[in-house]
Amino acid sequence: MDISFWPTAKHPWTVLRDLSLHAEEVGVHGVWVMDHFMDNTEQGGGDVHEGFTLLAALAAVVPRVRLGTLVAGNTYRHPAVVANQARTIDHVSDGRFVLGLGAGWQVNEHEQYGIELPAVGPRLRRFEEACRVVRALRDEPVADLDGRYYRLTAARMDPKPVGPLPLMIGGAGEKVMAGIVARQADEWNVWGDPDLFAHKSGVMTAACEREGRDPASLRRTVQARIVLDGVTEAIDLDDRTVGGSLEQLRDTLGRYRDAGADEFIVLDGHLGGDAERSRALLDAVVHDVAPALG
Repeated sequence: MDISFWPTAKHPWTVLRDLSLHAEEVGVHGVWVMDHFMDNTEQGGGDVHEGFTLLAALAAVVPRVRLGTLVAGNTYRHPAVVANQARTIDHVSDGRFVLGLGAGWQVNEHEQYGIELPAVGPRLRRFEEACRVVRALRDEPVADLDGRYYRLTAARMDPKPVGPLPLMIGGAGEKVMAGIVARQADEWNVWGDPDLFAHKSGVMTAACEREGRDPASLRRTVQARIVLDGVTEAIDLDDRTVGGSLEQLRDTLGRYRDAGADEFIVLDGHLGGDAERSRALLDAVVHDVAPALG
């Protein structure tokens, strides 16, 4: 199981850059950046940087690890624009970019910026059509799509990506979203502790089987907040929070591995922007936990 890192986009650029370089030095598989513009509060704010811009900058200065959005909100941009942003970052990174995409959800951003946030049903239909747009532009020399929400007419996206530019879908829905993942995603991401991940992963496996797809072809990634004795402040454990002692964390990450996780992502958004604690948490997972996973 690969270990990756998700530094918060609330870090100043130089801090995020240095943390990402450190993550690469200690051997993580990838660095992920969120796609939000403000805190998820009524007031918003929070000094949050834009994700695609950060990733383009990281692509130029962090030379080896995978880089990706976790995950971009479909409602914020036309998917053809997103596809072009993604393949450009893919070129800057020499083929290391992963386009993580989700349906969009954070209400305050849509309200403050006047961006439409449709009801769940039409939002998911629009999202699957957006995935088709991205895949068509990525995979076809000339793309046509006459959809309900988006239209491509003899559309080109050149130059093509230099890497595979996987489409990763973030979502936990067990009905509509599971089918979208099975039909459209190269990779899938979800929040959750090992039990929740195992359940959701089983749902995705069943969806792949219904679609006639080999479930093993879907890469599975997961993250949860980590509470680690002596490194982080105490946080109540829930189905998005794991940890305790190093031994407890070794057991927890082993359970993710045994449940079929291909990648566990260490995040630092719950550490209050403290770069030293971010570094200490990542180092503990990479040096003191990951080796026990085999």
